[in-house]
Amino acid sequence: MDKEKLYKQVHGMIISSTKEPKYSAISTVKVADLLNEEIDVVEHTLQELVEEGRLKKSRLNDPPNYEIYLLP
Repeated sequence: MDKEKLYKQVHGMIISSTKEPKYSAISTVKVADLLNEEIDVVEHTLQELVEEGRLKKSRLNDPPNYEIYLLP
């Protein structure tokens, strides 16, 4: 999977968020569908981006406790 293409997609989703601080709950199913990729590949590539420090991953404290992605 093209890591840069995924990063640009997720980056755009976070930047367009109206929440403060800027974050987005990413649906890997939706992203996989948009990019015509397998869900497992998208999840793995997102994890690589987190490990590289290009994205931060967290979990909301309040229900529904979504996993969220932020820009560092």
